[in-house]
This record gives sequence, C-alpha cells and structure tokens, in this order.
Amino acid sequence: MSKKGRVLVAMSGGIDSTVSAMMLHDEGYEVVGITMKTWDYASSGGSSKETGCCSLDSINDAREVAVHMGFHHFIIDIREEFGDYVIDNFVDEYMAGRTPNPCVLCNTHIKWSALLKRADAMDCEFIATGHYAVIKEENDRKFISKGKDDRKDQSYVLWGLSQECLNRSHFPLGGYTKPEIRQMAMDWGYEALSKKAESYEICFVPDNDYRGFLRRRVPDMDDRVGEGSFKNESGEIIGTHKGYPFYTIGQRKGLGIALGKPAYVTKILPEENVVILGDVEDLMRNGMKVSQINSMKYKSIPDEIEAVTQVRYNDPGTLSILRNEGTLVDVEFLANVRGIAPGQSAVFYEGDDIIGGGIIHR
Repeated sequence: MSKKGRVLVAMSGGIDSTVSAMMLHDEGYEVVGITMKTWDYASSGGSSKETGCCSLDSINDAREVAVHMGFHHFIIDIREEFGDYVIDNFVDEYMAGRTPNPCVLCNTHIKWSALLKRADAMDCEFIATGHYAVIKEENDRKFISKGKDDRKDQSYVLWGLSQECLNRSHFPLGGYTKPEIRQMAMDWGYEALSKKAESYEICFVPDNDYRGFLRRRVPDMDDRVGEGSFKNESGEIIGTHKGYPFYTIGQRKGLGIALGKPAYVTKILPEENVVILGDVEDLMRNGMKVSQINSMKYKSIPDEIEAVTQVRYNDPGTLSILRNEGTLVDVEFLANVRGIAPGQSAVFYEGDDIIGGGIIHR
C-alpha cells in the first residue's frame, strides 16, 4: 500500500473528477476509481438523450482514464437507494409547494454514505471528489471553506456533511481555478477531456423539464392537483394556473398570464391550490427560519452570531444575524433578500468558512 494511503475517488467521467484522480495518483496515493450509477433516465419516460454522470459514455470515459493511469475502477449501482430517497423527496417537496435541492440531499444522505460504505469494503482510508471546495480544521473540527475559484465554488452544496465524512474526505481541486484544471488535463495529454462541456442539470432531469418529470412520476397529477387560481397579494383572483407544483418562488417566465407588467410568484398555497403573484418588491424579506441544521465549524450554532447567509447556489450572500432557537435558526437579514424559497438550502458563512447550514423552513 502507498505511504500516502488508499483513496476511493468518485469518477463521473467529467473533467473535475478525472483530474482529481490524476492529481492524487501523481501525489502518491493508491487510487481506486468508482463510478456510481444513480439514475437510468430512460426509465423516466423522457425523450432526451441520456447525458451526465449516469450515461454510458461518461462511465466509459471514467474507466478509460483509470486503465490508462493504471489503477482499478469499479461501477456500482445505487439507483434503488438514490431513487427511494432523493427522487421521492424531490417529488414530495414540489407536491408540498416547496422547492427542493436534490444535489444537497444526494451529497448529504446518499453519495457520501455510498462512498464510505464502498471505501470500507475496499480498504480505502479516504474518499475524494471533484468538488471545488477546501477542508479546514480548527479546535478538532473539520469544516468546509470556499474554493479558490469564486465562479466554481461548490461549498454551498456540501453544508450537510458530517464530521465523519469530512475526516475521510479530500477535495483536490479546492486550491485551483477551472482554467488551471483544464490546462492540467491538456498537459496530461487529455485534450478532449480538457474541452469537455460542463453539466449543470439535475442528473435525473437532464432535459431540465422538471414539470414533465413530475407528471411522469405522478400519473394522477391532474386528479390530485388540477388547475387552480392565480391571486394577487390582495387575495383577488386574477387568472388560472396549471397546478401549484409547477411553480417556484421568484418565477417570472412561463406563467401563462398577461397583467400588463412583470409578475412574480411570491407565495404558493398548496392546501388551496393557489399561487400568489406580485411585484418584485413583494419578493423581498428581512428574515426567515431554517431547520434541519448541521453545525460545521462549531459544535453547535452559537446562540447569536453574525454571518453571511447564502439562500441559493451562486447567491453572493447577505450579512445577517443568526439566533439559535434549538431546532431552528432564526435569520435576521441586515438588507432585504429577494426570492427566499422554502425547501432550498441556507448556508451560513464566517468569511470563507461554513459555520453550518440547513433547509429554509419559512
């Protein structure tokens, strides 16, 4: 065994995870590559070509690199555990009038669990992924900090990782920018890989049509939900919508209603099958409650602390005061925040470091 140790690298076939494996191999780790089959898109009834981390092309790309670099590569099928948890939650949240973040849920409850389970079975001390983030340690606690590349930083989707996960994880790309990673792939002789396009869609909705996906997963959707009313902030009916699960807080396009001015979804009332529309000013809020808290930098969220709170991926964040209320954290924003959507993640930062995070409750 290598003096550096044996590391299980999650390889999707994309440039980031592939370069991560190459870097660790070059650093002297004994690398074992693993590609997780999370979803078979054809089974969803979608018409688009299967793409992303679950496609045959991506699996073959990952295996080809492993063979070329001289380390073992395995494919594991986690479709059942992935579907039961991530996809069911995705559907349930939309049916509850909320906006889920399946990537966070997958990282927290599925991907790391699957990796650690296989790492133990393969005598791997560590696991590694191609996320752009950094792991730091203070006061005997590991925590996530932002990666060097502001445009690619993925710390936001990792707020739910436990100390057990962080103690065994490596993020080789955290100290690099995306252009630097592309150049590394080129230098290693992988020109096609260096030019490989990014994949931003949800892995099980590669055509980005989540409404079509919901209809296929909930065949009796029209019977359960059906058309409902658009109302304004005063409660007056102003139109008809196609069913509340097909709308998200902050949505402006695709509403199918003309009011002579821009209109935004400001509230969703699932019990009444009502979607409230308002002006952009109606999206502004100065506070929220956050549940399902995972404290990262500290053993628990301090009773009161100042932090920058990010309410969605690529949100620059807003200065706020956090107050620990036990099962909830009360967030008071020091400037109004637009489009806070229950179901999305809220992540609390102290500088570049993650204090903790949770799910926006209300």
